[in-house]
Formats: sequence, C-alpha cells, structure tokens
Amino acid sequence: MRTRTIYLLILILALFGVSLWSITPLDRSVAGREGLRLGLDLAGGSYLIYQADVTDIEPADRAETMRGVKEIIENRVDALGIAESIVQVKTYEGEYSIAIQLPGIADIEEAKTMVGLVTVLEFREWDDTEQKWIPAAGTITVDGEQRELVLSSRYFKERTFVTLDDLTREPLLIFEWDETGQQLSQQITGRLVGKQMAIYLGDEPLLDEEGRPIAPVVREVITESGQISGLSLATAQMLSRFLNAGRIPVPLGRWVEEESRVFEPGVPLYERTVDATLGRDSIDKSLMAAAIGIVLLVIFMLVYYRFLGFIACLSLGVYGVVLLAVFKLVPVTLTLPGVAGFILSLGMAVDANVLIFERVKEELRGGRSLGAAVEAGFTRAWTAIRDSNITTFIACFVLIWLGGELGALMVRGFALTLLIGVALSMFTAIVVTRTFLRLIVGSHVISNLAAYGVRPAGMK
Repeated sequence: MRTRTIYLLILILALFGVSLWSITPLDRSVAGREGLRLGLDLAGGSYLIYQADVTDIEPADRAETMRGVKEIIENRVDALGIAESIVQVKTYEGEYSIAIQLPGIADIEEAKTMVGLVTVLEFREWDDTEQKWIPAAGTITVDGEQRELVLSSRYFKERTFVTLDDLTREPLLIFEWDETGQQLSQQITGRLVGKQMAIYLGDEPLLDEEGRPIAPVVREVITESGQISGLSLATAQMLSRFLNAGRIPVPLGRWVEEESRVFEPGVPLYERTVDATLGRDSIDKSLMAAAIGIVLLVIFMLVYYRFLGFIACLSLGVYGVVLLAVFKLVPVTLTLPGVAGFILSLGMAVDANVLIFERVKEELRGGRSLGAAVEAGFTRAWTAIRDSNITTFIACFVLIWLGGELGALMVRGFALTLLIGVALSMFTAIVVTRTFLRLIVGSHVISNLAAYGVRPAGMK
C-alpha cells in the first residue's frame, strides 16, 4: 500500500504542477496558454439586441427559423475568433429578437460589423435621373406572383472562395448564384452590358486597396457565377468567411412604428457597451471576499481539527489550482455569478473533509489505531459524501436546464462552476486528502492523538 501511496503522491504533485503552470498568469495568454475567459460583465464589451421581421414566415416555422438565425450569427462571430460570445433568441408576445454579447469588443460600431448583420453585398446601378447609385433590381415570378428583388449576396451559394489571378496575382472573390440569383443576374447584367455596376457593403460602397469604390464594367451577361476584384487579400478572405457562414433568412433590425409596422433593417433595437473597469471592480471585490472566506476557513480548520485541518488546507490548495486549470481547459466563461459559484465551491470543498475527519475522530476515540481509524473514517464517510454531492448535482443540473430554457445565462454560469467545483471536491477529498494522510500515518511522523483533535484516554 505504501508503494501505491507514493505513486499517487507523485501523480498528485505532477497534476498540481501542470495545473499551476497552465493558470499562470490568470488574465492573459503566455507561451500559447490562454488566460481565463471572462464574460461581458467582467471583461467589458458590447451588447446588441436586434428585432426580427418574421411576418413572411409561417407562425409554425418561426421558432425553427430563429434557431437557424442564431446558428448563423454564432458561425459568423466564431469565424472572427471572438472568444465566448453569447447569442440568444428571445420571444415576447409573438415577436422575436436576437441578443448578442461580444466580450472584449468595446467599439459598438465594430461590434455591429463583426456580427455581420450588414455584411450583405448589394449590387447597384447608376441612375442618371437621380444622379446616384440605386439598388439593381429585377422582376421574377415566385409562386405565380411577380416580385421585384434586389440583386445581392443573399442569392450566393455558400461556396464562395478566394483565389489569385493567374497573371496579375490579384485576389479574386469567386461566387456562384443560386436559382433566384441566376434569374436576377441575367436580367440586370443583360441591360447593363457596357455600363458600371457598383458593389455596396450595407450602405457603404465596397472599396479597393486604394480606397476607391469598386464599380466594374459589365462585359457580358452573367448567369451562373462571377468574380469580384480590386479587394485586398485580407478583405476578400473576411468577406468569404462571412458569406460562407450562411444567409440570415429574416431581416434583423428594429420596428420603428409598431402599429404601422415600419421596419428599419440593420439598426439594433438596443445597444450598449460595458466598461471593463466595472468588471475589474467586481473581480477585485470578489477576490477580496474569497480571500477573507479562505482565511477564516483555514483558521477554523487548524484550530478545530489541528493536524487534520492542516492536511485539509493542503488539499484545498491543490483543489483550487486544479479547479482553475479545469476552468481554462473546458473552457468556462467566468461571469460575476460564476465567480460566486467558484467561491462557494471553495467553501463546500471542505465539507467532505469535515465528514471524514469526524469519522476518523470517532474511530480514534473508540480505541482504534491511527492507520485503522483513517481507513475506517474514509469508508464510513463515503456514503454521506456521495449522497450530499448527488443532491447538489441535481440542483445544479436543474439550474443549468432552467437557465437555458429561460435564457438566464448568468444562472447557468453559476450552476456550471458550482457543478465542476463540487465534482472536483470529491476527488480531492477521497484521493488527495487520503493520500496525504496515508503518507503521514504510514511514516509515524505524528502519532500523538492530540494533534488530531482527540484527547488521549485519561485527559479531561
């Protein structure tokens, strides 16, 4: 048993060392190690809410359509590498909206662009009467009805890619039209042969590397596919990622006049930036609360359980370091409620130790040897530890489920950090604490029962 204990100790020390290395420092990347991921309330960033115009969608299909919109926006944001963004679908009295959190993106205009809601390439033609570029529109038949539609990237197939011209090595954005796009393109380019057709990104003209609007001359009728030149390689690749991330099937913006149903696309209903200094203040206060709680906990364990309390404190140190490493590995996005769950889990981490130590003390009072008392204490305390933690797990799972159903992500964050913390506390209590005690007891370094909080026979 002693050999197995030594092996376990080596594994525990190795785990502690790797975990300590992985979490240092906590707040930024070092040597390829990512810092802890902080939520919007701690890291700062942008918060946007867009309403969805679902009037053209059948009521039975609206919920499924909005789930698709959520996935598309998530794909677009993920393509930019924004860590731990949150996209939620909200519904109220039949109206749907999308809430988007972008931690670390403090510029609200940059946030709008990154989300890609306005990343629709629109083709425009020059109007001699109005002396401006107007949307290039065509008329097609849909379900027996004539509809006028604007030619845009909404009708691209999701297979755009970037290549280099064989002669000039200029980046080219290659695209293909779907069936609707082919009909529109054939009409519009047919009447614009020999004329310019501008390309707009939202309401702004797409610019080439020299900052000039891109307005190529239509050389021939375009039906199935086309290409856009004049872009920098970085811009072409960014547009390709956005366009391949999917087409948003419903307009997103805001209702300006609810009664007359005037919809303003591309304009958020609500936008807000969260100052990171507020998050820093919250972190500082949370760390202060954690420090005070840990100090009081350590004092209590040392005074009441003495040497057993010292072992518990060592185990708690291993627990805290490994838990932070798990948060970075999963990864877990820490919000303020998540920090609260982390601090609570630290306090609960000693619950199992308390149950074990009380059993050990009972066995020692009953006259058992120190080694036998330790083994019996762990065995007899296991059922109580198991049952108490299972009830906590059930509560955490319920909170995670309800948080997802109700859109209360803060609740989910609290429950997730608590769930991971309690699960890890079982490991540290049963494995780490037991290994430390077996090593000390087996070496007979401390055999005085008073050091374990038990009065020897005859003492009052």
